[in-house]
Amino acid sequence: MAPHKARFGAKPGEERGPRQGAPRREGTDSPRPRPDPAARREEDRAPANTIWLHGLHAVAAAILNPRRRLRRLLLTPDAEAALTARLPPGSFAARKLQPERVEDRARFHTFLPEDSIHQGAALLAEPLPGVALDDALAASPGPVLLLDQVTDPRNVGAILRSAAAFGAAAVVVQDRHAPPETGALARAASGALEIVPMVREVNLARAIRHLQDGGAWVMGLAGEATRTLAEAKPSDRRVGLVLGAEGGGLRRLQRETCDELVRLPIGEAMESLNVAAAAAVALYEIGRA
Repeated sequence: MAPHKARFGAKPGEERGPRQGAPRREGTDSPRPRPDPAARREEDRAPANTIWLHGLHAVAAAILNPRRRLRRLLLTPDAEAALTARLPPGSFAARKLQPERVEDRARFHTFLPEDSIHQGAALLAEPLPGVALDDALAASPGPVLLLDQVTDPRNVGAILRSAAAFGAAAVVVQDRHAPPETGALARAASGALEIVPMVREVNLARAIRHLQDGGAWVMGLAGEATRTLAEAKPSDRRVGLVLGAEGGGLRRLQRETCDELVRLPIGEAMESLNVAAAAAVALYEIGRA
């Protein structure tokens, strides 16, 4: 039987295509090999105890926050121009950052979720160090929000944004029933994660009692409450406001620990508000003279 011949006339055992190691002639138009997406993904994978922050507001706020430890900064040309205009002169040098230029925006999706609105900016950073509730209270006389098992990072981020806008001292979350610090949470907070302390407590009822021991009046938001927030809010002491997760609302222990349950006067056509929207309305009411 005649031996099998390789295709294209190659003898058995011969390589197909160009010889390995053959010198490339200058002036040829052979395209350069494209970077391997898997290799880029490995290069940009977040090491342990780091996260990728993204979006111009979140990245700019992190660069301006001296408590935030920074590792790498990836920017498209447009994002670099926008960020440079937004930050004080010399901010990159002060934080020892050398921006890495990204020409292909698809690179961001090798380490960010596909639906991320990154605006051409990504910052590799370490999570913020924890803040004690007493330290947050000492730094600001503002109201305190306490979230009872609110787990959606977009809601928590939006609540942080409202907290920063209305001068809240802290947002208190449960250690085991709250989202971790992520790029999505920071993006939803639009920079507020760097401004308002997010305090993690093991026991929310204990945190409520601690606020009460310090003289705060702690109210829980509940649709069936008799009095409205406007009627019940004190003018001579700090306010604590407890908000429950959508659907379940406040749990029994939190209800019993609060000084009073209050409601927002919404129309009968709607049963309730999204927890982030309710937080914004309540913070406005608390701050209104």
